[in-house]
Amino acid sequence: MPITTTRRRLLAGSVATLALPAFARAQGAVKPRLTVISQWSAGSDGAAITALGKKFEEKGGVWQHSPVPGFTTEMMNKLRAQIMAGDPPACSQLKGPEIAAWSKIAPTVNLDALVAAAGYEKVVAPDLARLHKPGGKWISLPLQIYSTNMLFLSKRAMDKAKADKIPVTWADFNGLAEKMKAGGVAYPVANGGTRPDDGQKFEASLAGISPTAYRAAIMNLDKKALEGPEIKAAFAQVRKISDWMDPNVGAQHFSTNLKRFIDGDMGMMIMGGWAQGVLRNAGFKFEEFIIAPGPSDNSKPVFLLNADAFIFWQRKEPDLQAGQTLMAQLVMDPAIQTMYSQITGSIPVRTDVDLSGNGWSDGQRRTGAALKEAIASNQAVLSLAHNMAQENGMTAAMIDVITEYVKNKTIKPEQAAIRLAEAVEGAR
Repeated sequence: MPITTTRRRLLAGSVATLALPAFARAQGAVKPRLTVISQWSAGSDGAAITALGKKFEEKGGVWQHSPVPGFTTEMMNKLRAQIMAGDPPACSQLKGPEIAAWSKIAPTVNLDALVAAAGYEKVVAPDLARLHKPGGKWISLPLQIYSTNMLFLSKRAMDKAKADKIPVTWADFNGLAEKMKAGGVAYPVANGGTRPDDGQKFEASLAGISPTAYRAAIMNLDKKALEGPEIKAAFAQVRKISDWMDPNVGAQHFSTNLKRFIDGDMGMMIMGGWAQGVLRNAGFKFEEFIIAPGPSDNSKPVFLLNADAFIFWQRKEPDLQAGQTLMAQLVMDPAIQTMYSQITGSIPVRTDVDLSGNGWSDGQRRTGAALKEAIASNQAVLSLAHNMAQENGMTAAMIDVITEYVKNKTIKPEQAAIRLAEAVEGAR
């Protein structure tokens, strides 16, 4: 849900940041208590935050979680209502540029000293760190990371294609899709029919062609880059992908078609690591699919970052302030990040967590290695489809163009590139 000017005016004047000294003095005599809002209520996400709450309670705290099932918009509606009523939760789920936007409408807590004590900034991807400290101060903490451009390969579809090599570049990917089609795989690319699904295919295409162009066009909204050849090439790749998808899938969540993917009716899926958790919860085995980094034409991993985080809202009650300190320490704890990611299928935000031991899948190990390599080669960028690269209003304008292009095959890549640039100008 976009943050509107009206809402900001309604809440204007309340902006402030609680400095850590007063925050930290709340520690000691009181029993830590935390009120928290998230949209995680069921499945692996629900199990993970329930486990986090139990850890909070084991540390002597009182955990008061209010899940808002459904879409992020509904959770934001509840958060807005509480802020406007002067009763914000001690912390809430929030991510991407919305952290900066919402921090302008209600007071937040300065977490700098806690982050410094944990050495957290040293082990977080630079672009990710910047999102969580708008204005230069840490006010929110990322907990888990997904790459939105992971490539899931159906073992049965690979067998039909008589293929055993994981594609690395888009040329490899396209070649494997052709082999799958020739081998009897009805739809070489698995698809749902939602807007994020379409957006992921575009961002994976562009970032795989040129992470530099992706950063300039999608993250920095550079007009020249938006009209550049890489954008047209990305739309051309998306057209190939859409030609391999089931056209009869409309407005369906990707998980609807997971059995078809495992059965080899659909061959490859471009999806975030959360699909591992969904596949496992559905009863499918690791032996039935492969997880690898998405195609990258320079052969170095490109990592499209999607990170879940908690923002901390200023409260005067000593028990809530103590609860915020305890929650911040738990979120940054390597053991807690390990527990959380092993439940959901994500990887820890901390790049110093060892993923070689039990409890981690090969897919998570490949994802973790891809993140380190992508950071080292400056190829870790922020996801557009999952509201990490731009605020909701700009994201919606761009995804409108992308999803229309996926659905309407009469639109040429050159026309789509022009429409995307125009949509950005209109939404600025």
